[in-house]
Amino acid sequence: MTESNDPTRSVPVNTSEGGLDAHLVVDRGTFRLDVALAVAPGDVVALLGPNGAGKTTALRALAGLVPLSDGHLRLDGAELDRTPPESRPVGVVFQDYLLFPHLTALDNVAFGPRCHGATKAEARAQAAVWLDRMGLAAHSGARPRKLSGGQAQRVALARALATHPRLLLLDEPLAALDARTRLETRAQLRRHLADFEAVAVLVTHDPLDAMVLADRLVVVEHGEVVQEGTPADIARHPRTDYIARLVGLNLYRGQAEGHTVRLDAGPAITTTEDLTGPVFVAFPPSAVTLYRDRPTGASARNLWQCEVAGLETHGDQIRADLTGELPLAADLTTVAAAELDLHPGAGVWASVKATQTHAYAA
Repeated sequence: MTESNDPTRSVPVNTSEGGLDAHLVVDRGTFRLDVALAVAPGDVVALLGPNGAGKTTALRALAGLVPLSDGHLRLDGAELDRTPPESRPVGVVFQDYLLFPHLTALDNVAFGPRCHGATKAEARAQAAVWLDRMGLAAHSGARPRKLSGGQAQRVALARALATHPRLLLLDEPLAALDARTRLETRAQLRRHLADFEAVAVLVTHDPLDAMVLADRLVVVEHGEVVQEGTPADIARHPRTDYIARLVGLNLYRGQAEGHTVRLDAGPAITTTEDLTGPVFVAFPPSAVTLYRDRPTGASARNLWQCEVAGLETHGDQIRADLTGELPLAADLTTVAAAELDLHPGAGVWASVKATQTHAYAA
């Protein structure tokens, strides 16, 4: 695989020896999906985006549940555009798992092999192997209502994998779990996906699921791909406000002239990078220092007069939403917030060192 010199741009993926090559175009009146995907065997790609972005439509198009208006869909070199869903080498794990309530965990998993021609005994033997891999051998006789959320998720995954799919689709697979179960199940799912030799596509709006489970992220907004790359590249080089919020960065766009970036809307920001032309500038909320009065003798070149628009708990810190010369988010400790007597409407000065900013080509 050859990588682009610009880590914020799409990375070519070699699918000549198999994998997924898709251009998904779906017209639905007021909404149009136009997403290209290239995924090599063994890779996990996460479709990440806000609600209504088109992620689930893309997944349903890959599964054959939504017809393409245009484009193409090839898996391991075979055209799947007109192949009915039940004949595609595709496994799907839905958000609510859709396990058959009247069947045991063993027979839920055996259902797929039975549909592919295996005898009842053969299908059950294969299902037993998969349940054992998932750590669920002791629950093979349990019906779905007797399983925990994490156990049901693993049964659904085993059912999808038991047919040996060449494309595994996961639609918000952890969304139905509580926080503690989600943490454990995410780690287990990561191990299973690491062993999967075909293509896996994960749909999620949770950045942590995407960052932990996927090799590559494809960010979709308004039915189009706005950015793709590795999780590290996306986190370091966000290109839209939505992505910046996901990864917890303040993001601005402007024109660079050396170490100065004149923002499209707002003041200038001094950076350590020496650039020319359109750029993005990003810095984390933790890089912002707040003062109630203009600091005297401050060496920071980036100093703006702001007003507190809101405060909220963010982990073990307080996040201040600021408006004014430069709208931004700032993180500070509870003690610091109390000492500054921060409250909505309070005037503050915000400062960021140039060494804590990061500028890159737009």
